[in-house]
Amino acid sequence: MPTAAQLIRDLKQPGFSLELLPPLKGNSIKRVFSTIDTLKEFNPLFINITSHRDEVIFRNVDNGLFERKVTRKRPGTVAVAASIQHKYGIKVIPHIICSGFTRSETEYALIDLNFLGIHDLLLLRGDNSQRDKFFKPQDEGNAYALDLINQVNNLNKGIFLDSTQADAFDTPFSFGVAGYPEKHEEAPNLDSDVYWLKKKVEAGAEYIVTQMFFDNEKYFEFVRKCRAVGITVPIVPGLKPITLMNQLTVLPKIFHVDIPEAFANEIRKCKSDADVMQVGVEWTTMQARELLKNGCNLLHFYTLMATESVRRVASEVY
Repeated sequence: MPTAAQLIRDLKQPGFSLELLPPLKGNSIKRVFSTIDTLKEFNPLFINITSHRDEVIFRNVDNGLFERKVTRKRPGTVAVAASIQHKYGIKVIPHIICSGFTRSETEYALIDLNFLGIHDLLLLRGDNSQRDKFFKPQDEGNAYALDLINQVNNLNKGIFLDSTQADAFDTPFSFGVAGYPEKHEEAPNLDSDVYWLKKKVEAGAEYIVTQMFFDNEKYFEFVRKCRAVGITVPIVPGLKPITLMNQLTVLPKIFHVDIPEAFANEIRKCKSDADVMQVGVEWTTMQARELLKNGCNLLHFYTLMATESVRRVASEVY
């Protein structure tokens, strides 16, 4: 079976891919399936499944003290990926992250994925814990995406963490990484960010999927910088339609992206979230058409709270 990177390179016509979140702990997978059912008419090249770290919460107990508990709000990335691949026959790409996982936990997740026949990954450092201002790796965990890449490369060679040497997997893992057209929040500048991105490509990343952006020129400039330093792998643009008024401030705060003033001004004119959704669809459709016109052969859509908007955009451009 071809890897995601091979599918991207071999596209003969504009392609469509999407990203999903596993359901919250205790919830049904039906909402995930509903999103796929809504969008499968556009023949997704692949579906990304996000991964989420443990978080610490504190609860009141009867004696007036607080009880510290560790919880993971969205477990099941591996299981959700396997369920989707089994039900729909669509290539799935689970996110594997450093944040909140030990190297041993990562190794066992990779072994499980190999057993399940899932060999495409997106490798990321992941976000900070909610209680930490700056990123802290898990004890005995990978600190950087490059560390995670090295672990995957070793496992592809049959080298396990305990130095056990086994036969290499019949199908090695193929992986992509994330790119940030407006730079990662912790990078001193975009050039530095691109420098480290090149290191990830040199270590084996076969494609790049970008963080969402709302200004195509930022993506084009990012691609120019990447090509100038010798990054030749596909750089897939990530798009997200805005659907709610509060996203005008929430998305820049969480994802560290700018919203162009022309777009922000149109959102401010809206009287309801339904109006915002329409403006968001129109803006993302404009972005998508311009990206396709300028040679992007695959558009990647973030579907959280935006499934219907993504469907409307895709209907206009595919």
